[in-house]
Amino acid sequence: MNKSVKVSHGEGGWGGPLVLSPHGEKKYVLSVTTGGIHPVAEKIGEMTDAEVIDQFTNPVDTSVAFCVVIDCAGVARCGTYPKLGIPTINVKRGGPSGPLAQYIKEDIFVSGVKVDNIESTSEDSTAENSDKNIAENKEKAAPEKSITKEARKKFESSELGKKKQNPVMEAVNKIGVGVGNAINVIYSAARETVDNLIKNIIPFMLFVSLLIGIINYTGFAKIIANVLTPLAGNLWGLLLLALICSIPFLSPLIVPGAILAQVMSVLVGNEIAKGAIPPSFALPALYAVNAQVGADFVPVGLTLMEADSKTIEAGVPAFLFSKLLTGPLAVLIGYVFSFGL
Repeated sequence: MNKSVKVSHGEGGWGGPLVLSPHGEKKYVLSVTTGGIHPVAEKIGEMTDAEVIDQFTNPVDTSVAFCVVIDCAGVARCGTYPKLGIPTINVKRGGPSGPLAQYIKEDIFVSGVKVDNIESTSEDSTAENSDKNIAENKEKAAPEKSITKEARKKFESSELGKKKQNPVMEAVNKIGVGVGNAINVIYSAARETVDNLIKNIIPFMLFVSLLIGIINYTGFAKIIANVLTPLAGNLWGLLLLALICSIPFLSPLIVPGAILAQVMSVLVGNEIAKGAIPPSFALPALYAVNAQVGADFVPVGLTLMEADSKTIEAGVPAFLFSKLLTGPLAVLIGYVFSFGL
């Protein structure tokens, strides 16, 4: 009989509890966390006698995992594995957020988890319902059927639809159907835009405003200015900054949640507003502080594209090392296109 564990959310966490155990082909715990295998993943593996896999260094197919441990600050990774129907444990706090928030449900996702929130149990495993979750998510992802198109097909197959129609009325009918479809698309896009604005953009704006206020009030801005101005105020400094941010073993550690990039962007922007850094360095500076972007999402992105384990194993280091070239190159391109600003 397989051993089961119960994973509950910690302080400030959300979702769960999840009851997990290896079963059938699903016998691995995946750790998609920076800095190696996370203690939470080790604890689950130890209590269920399951093998723990570091998905960054030794990736396997996600179809053989009964749970995934992540350290996402609330962007893409939070919803990626729930979308695939895999019980997901986030060691960071937070609820449904990001572009895949609709897939984050309490019965497949739990956050704010620490080692103390894991305990042995004899309850049935949540992971055994993963096939049901996959089916539900595929149903959500499938495009909705157009009632207008369905009705039109039925009409065309009927005896009345097979009769020759007035060309003018047929043209009017086609125009009406086209306008109706266009309105549906525009309405859906507007609804998703407002939803994204409320859940993601406005909280980020509040974060930036609060950060600027704290920096200016504490006087920390003067210290940062003395450090950043020599780097962000000239091309060679920006190239050095991009090179540091894109170091393969460092970039996955500083990229989660884009916290460093957000803070650096705010600080550089603040110095540009003060006149300490020329406005023409805004674009190359943006590329310099974002040279590490995507370094933590590579295995997740390859998983979403249904790449096999060998492709992921070769693709992750290839992407990380390519950043050493594309990071500084992006700064140079940004510098060239900033002439005259």
